[in-house]
Amino acid sequence: MLDVRVIETSSLGDRSYLAHDGELAVVVDPQRDIDRIAALAGRLGVRVAWVLETHVHNDYVSGGLHLARLTGARYGLSAADDVPFERVPVREGDVIEVSGRMRIRPVATPGHTFHHLSYVLDGPDGSEGVFTGGSLLLGTTGRTDLLGQDHAHELARHQHSSARRLADLLPDGAAVWPTHGFGSFCSAGQADGEASTIGRERRHNPALTLAEGAFVEQTLAGLDVYPAYYAHMGPRNAAGPEPIDLTPARTAGPDELRQRIDAGEWVVDLRSRKAFVHSHLAGTVSLGLDGPMATWLGWLIDWGAPITLLGETPEDVAQAQRELARIGIERPAAAASGSPEKWAGGRSGRLASLPAALFADLAAALRHGHAGAYPPPAVVLDVRLPHEWRDGHVRGAVHIPLPELPHRIGELPAGPVWVHCASGYRATAAASLLARAGRRVVLIDDVFTGAADAGVPMAA
Repeated sequence: MLDVRVIETSSLGDRSYLAHDGELAVVVDPQRDIDRIAALAGRLGVRVAWVLETHVHNDYVSGGLHLARLTGARYGLSAADDVPFERVPVREGDVIEVSGRMRIRPVATPGHTFHHLSYVLDGPDGSEGVFTGGSLLLGTTGRTDLLGQDHAHELARHQHSSARRLADLLPDGAAVWPTHGFGSFCSAGQADGEASTIGRERRHNPALTLAEGAFVEQTLAGLDVYPAYYAHMGPRNAAGPEPIDLTPARTAGPDELRQRIDAGEWVVDLRSRKAFVHSHLAGTVSLGLDGPMATWLGWLIDWGAPITLLGETPEDVAQAQRELARIGIERPAAAASGSPEKWAGGRSGRLASLPAALFADLAAALRHGHAGAYPPPAVVLDVRLPHEWRDGHVRGAVHIPLPELPHRIGELPAGPVWVHCASGYRATAAASLLARAGRRVVLIDDVFTGAADAGVPMAA
């Protein structure tokens, strides 16, 4: 059998792949930070002969073109995609003979995009699996509205047909290797598990168990909002992305940090929300590296706005810079590492903390008008996404999804704001934005599924 290695980018919910026969390798859908792939190929002692894209990506900047140029590999992209750079135009019916033991067969699988390709991997003993990109995912499929709502219905019909083509082409034991679906907003639904086969998908995937009409209806009904920065990814990839630049950002001292905060710039605290709640530089925004920092920051900011990164260590800042570069945020304006006390220059007046409560405290405050040391809520703010709100919410709460909050804070009534999400990560970001805007805020750092049991009145 051939060896297939996964290069996971969990912060974006994506996977890239390197398949090899011990000498030559094929890389599918590489992320922009290709040093991970080059290092893997080096450890395996293989040469990258082909780099293939399943589609022009909408959720990250591709590293495929640069990887091919760096390694001398051939770069394959759908022949139907009109791009200005040199590539091998790939279409269904082609056979890519990587070596005498490994070949790739492209299959047209429109749905996620119009020109989407999947790649069947054949070894000495037949078909071993298929790289499905944003077509057939694990228990779901790629979403069909990224090219606009006008195309969503037509692409959903294509997606159903494409999934069935793959199931008809391949044996039940063939592996399914999708790019999206592990938390990616490119997925139409929640991925089911970490690995799968065609046979398993036949039994569980709605594209293979539902008739076309029912599948289309279910898929379109389940689509929710997706990150605003997606609008920049497709054009960037179609134009030919430039190489990544991960050289360290310039270090900012306490006075510069204060100036940037006073100017209304994004100064982002990368520490855990627990650390942020305890103490932080006043005016900073909490987006910890222990969550999908790049997704939410890329969604929240006005594109091109300067960003300053604060981390406990230089390594934390470097990790954040890498994650942001994957979505095309090129260079932080500045950075600093250490502690809030260091960032404040020893001036305690520049430090702040956040009160953090549980849903039981909210229940008490709603029931009695007070909750110990916490101020009674003038408003309960829910910053989850629309589909989460529709599934159930706190009775009387105001719903403003986190990505909309920076431009809608003025809609909230005066008085203390108690803010929650599903688990605390987004609520902490929201609380920091509210505090930055001068609002009195209580963070509910708790799991929403326990709100009803805690006595919080709920609405369907």
